[in-house]
Amino acid sequence: MNYWWIILFLLFHSVSCDIFAARIYPDDQFGTAATRKIAVITDVHYLATQLVEEGVALSAFEDATGRKTAELHEVLQEVLSNLEREAPHILLVTGDLTNHGERQSHLDFIKLLGPLQKVGTRIFVIPGNHDVHIPDARAYKGDSQWPVEGISSVEFAQLYGAYGYDKALRRDSASLSYLAEIDEKTWLLAIDSNRHQEYQTSSLSAGRILPETLEWGLQILREAKEKEITVLGMMHHGLVEHMPHQETFFPDYLVDDWKMQAGRLADAGLRIIFTGHFHANDITLFTSPAGHKIYDVETASLVQYPFAYRIMELEGKKLSVDTRFVTSIPGNVDLDGASRRRLEAFTRRVAKHKLDTGGFPIPEEVRDNLLEMIVELNLLHVRGDEMLNTDLQELITRFADMMGTKVETDSFAFDFPPADNKVTLTIGEN
Repeated sequence: MNYWWIILFLLFHSVSCDIFAARIYPDDQFGTAATRKIAVITDVHYLATQLVEEGVALSAFEDATGRKTAELHEVLQEVLSNLEREAPHILLVTGDLTNHGERQSHLDFIKLLGPLQKVGTRIFVIPGNHDVHIPDARAYKGDSQWPVEGISSVEFAQLYGAYGYDKALRRDSASLSYLAEIDEKTWLLAIDSNRHQEYQTSSLSAGRILPETLEWGLQILREAKEKEITVLGMMHHGLVEHMPHQETFFPDYLVDDWKMQAGRLADAGLRIIFTGHFHANDITLFTSPAGHKIYDVETASLVQYPFAYRIMELEGKKLSVDTRFVTSIPGNVDLDGASRRRLEAFTRRVAKHKLDTGGFPIPEEVRDNLLEMIVELNLLHVRGDEMLNTDLQELITRFADMMGTKVETDSFAFDFPPADNKVTLTIGEN
């Protein structure tokens, strides 16, 4: 990859990130071989209605993030209503439950999950980098924004006690990680990959697994292997690269030293982990040096196009993954089109700013072409299963010609296998 393609990767993913379960019944009812329906949502970024009202402050916040707060409340309610109809045994929520760690947002989000729990769905959560120990949680009302109360890590486990912590088989003493039992042959390993102990003036996007947390998790996996128990993993940050050169240019969206971490977890028997943080739909496969495979199933955010969540079925060692998209809500029947256009405009604005201020030596005659490439790539990436359409192939070819290089568009890809939105994965021993 030459210098110009490095610029493209850097700009593309900087823009992408700036825009920024299954009902479990007793085994005597379903039997140990029952199919478990598992749902996943992530990066909800819920902002309590008590903390916002129309005005300059809220408008500035929404312009800066590309979000519509009232619309997002409707999207979340649509997803939760759909999940009640789907009747999953389990719901996994892989972090960034709140906008920026506001106590009131946590309290309200917990209430919103209550009806789903009451009909029998077991809910498991893990914090994201926007949930715990946030020093600058804010409210947005009228012309002003001001600080509001957040929560500590101890309070997080208390507030979400019914959503994983109270009945955990084990708790990690170094983090908010825990182990939960799904059934007698299936465990859930929830890993806290955040750096909330390090926050000073705001949250940190970067993630890591503490050495003591990793050893705690590895011991669990070794025990599970001896007992022939399948372990599902979940955490906020990516465990495995989801696009070429992510480790080099976009390390904040992977845990530190990801190859070592992924390799050790895979070698110990973890075959799949559910993640978020990237605000995109992507599934990728990593094989350790010892030949053991692990899938990282990343789910898109519920705060921007394409408003995605997962519905999966686990039967034995087979996991069937399906992705659902919210395309309309009562307040906006054209949610899909309108949100796509909003993300397109926001991406173009952010990319233009980065090109203008980033010091990239890009000739004026190629700037417009590069902007359109960034926009198209981002829109494809967030939805998953990126396939280069004719327009994008022409943009890439034109850009390469302007740079005096050649590119084979058939081999030009940002997506790693397998498929992202509908696929069946084998998560048994390999």
